[in-house]
Amino acid sequence: MDWAVVGLGNPGESYARTRHNMGYMALDVLSEEEGISFSQKKFDARIGRGILSGKNVLLVKPETYMNRSGFAVVRFANFYRLDLGRMIVVHDDIDLPLGDVRVKAGGGSAGHRGIESIIGETGRADFIRVRIGIGRPGDGTAVERYVLRRFSEDEMPVATAAAERAAGAVMDVLASGPQRAMNRVNVRSHKN
Repeated sequence: MDWAVVGLGNPGESYARTRHNMGYMALDVLSEEEGISFSQKKFDARIGRGILSGKNVLLVKPETYMNRSGFAVVRFANFYRLDLGRMIVVHDDIDLPLGDVRVKAGGGSAGHRGIESIIGETGRADFIRVRIGIGRPGDGTAVERYVLRRFSEDEMPVATAAAERAAGAVMDVLASGPQRAMNRVNVRSHKN
């Protein structure tokens, strides 16, 4: 396997269309556009296999809940002997405005519990991230509650477009590497 693309989220209908499930939403876009079905369920994850940008890729949705994402990641990474430098993790980011998408190589967790879990379980932080902005709560809501809120009717088109751009960013990374993807993706705003 050349690459793995991991979309972070929480399983189950009650979490669908919530801010914390942006990673799942982006993987759903890739799955639909590229004809890859999540046909396997193992390692506490739903997994699809296919070819993206000429690379053999696993699409992975951990089903361990966000705060334990690393438990699924370490299991499939060990099984497939995956180099974590060839793993792209797609996730929501409260520090970016709603709809913004950014590519980042390595770094800390910035308080994101799913990323914290992956770093903690794998002992590595050098994987690539595609961050999807969900904005901060403006009404004093606790972050833990805010990320589990569904998008409003007005926000949903922006979130959907961001998931599509995030899927495109994944394709950019696979086609030309993280640095070129960063140069292209990180200069654009969702307003453009």
